[in-house]
Amino acid sequence: MKHAITTVAILTASLAATGCTTALKEGAGLALGAKGSVTSLRGSAAGDTAALAGYDNFELGILTDDMNGQTPREMFDLLGEQFTLALAKKKLPVGGAKTLLARGRVLHYEDSSRAGKALGPVEFVVARIEFVDKATGSVLGVANCVGRTTARVNLGPEKKAQGLARAIVKWIDQRYPKEEGRTEN
Repeated sequence: MKHAITTVAILTASLAATGCTTALKEGAGLALGAKGSVTSLRGSAAGDTAALAGYDNFELGILTDDMNGQTPREMFDLLGEQFTLALAKKKLPVGGAKTLLARGRVLHYEDSSRAGKALGPVEFVVARIEFVDKATGSVLGVANCVGRTTARVNLGPEKKAQGLARAIVKWIDQRYPKEEGRTEN
């Protein structure tokens, strides 16, 4: 048994030294895509599934660039499609009568080709998102949403749009009632 543990440790160290961990990380990055994280600033807490119980439609409104044009137009152009895909993945309703609108502004856009790669191929976009009842204009919540990439295969505006869309949908999903067939997380 002790010999087997030593052999596994040596094999793991040799794979790491030859760059196989990088290959594994890149493969995982390709399969999983960009990540989205969200920090709620105002409104209902995560897990308050009554907060959005009456809504049967979720739309992405306009996002503006608070970075003086540094956010590529392509990222905004791709965000709507990525938002729709993220809603479908979570099996959230679309096309109903009561609509929650997500709108906001990009606060920071990081491009590794401009920022350097001291910490590896990390890119991210941070947006302040308001979640608004479309009919009344009432703001139900505000959150910072982050789309982040950590693998070379996930660099660029499309993947950051994917991560940002996932973050926005994560806020909605955390507050929408879980029904049969809907995914957790």
